[in-house]
Amino acid sequence: MLFRCPEGGRMLDDEKLSKMLVRGPRPTKVTIVDYDPAWPARFERRAAELREILGERARLIEHIGSTSVPGLAAKPVIDIVVGIDDPDDEEAYLPDLERAGYDLRVREPQHRCFRAGDPDEPVNLHCYPPDNVETRRYLAFRERLRTSDADRDLYEATKRELAKQEWRDMNYYAEAKWPVISEILARGGWRG
Repeated sequence: MLFRCPEGGRMLDDEKLSKMLVRGPRPTKVTIVDYDPAWPARFERRAAELREILGERARLIEHIGSTSVPGLAAKPVIDIVVGIDDPDDEEAYLPDLERAGYDLRVREPQHRCFRAGDPDEPVNLHCYPPDNVETRRYLAFRERLRTSDADRDLYEATKRELAKQEWRDMNYYAEAKWPVISEILARGGWRG
């Protein structure tokens, strides 16, 4: 899941996508499932593993995305954000994550995204600086969805509608959610 900010001129297109994906686009069909109360425990197991792997290099470890919101239907993928002082300094942490089975999928300035886990328990791991605007946006969005039934319902309906089609890459699905994400963040008072 990548947030894209239209006001920042960062709308995703094929050229931008090809530059940031390590192995190119992967066509996908999104599957949304009802909330699973086991998701927080899956996050906690991964968070403990990441604390062991990264130690003090992990300045923050947070459960983000739809699986972090009780009652919200989601893709059954645990999304995690880890605060790394300088994600561009890959030598400082990448070898340790790769040895633990984390596969680098996205490389862009101040952000790396990894995939790990078997098909039954997949994980997306986003590494940003702890105070990065994207980190703050993920957390603000999570909190808004946890506290607003109406926004949670709107977001779920949007995701279910978008999941009816196939996508050239998962990032295009994430991009298509941006208008409703932006609307929800604005209602929650997001200022960036």
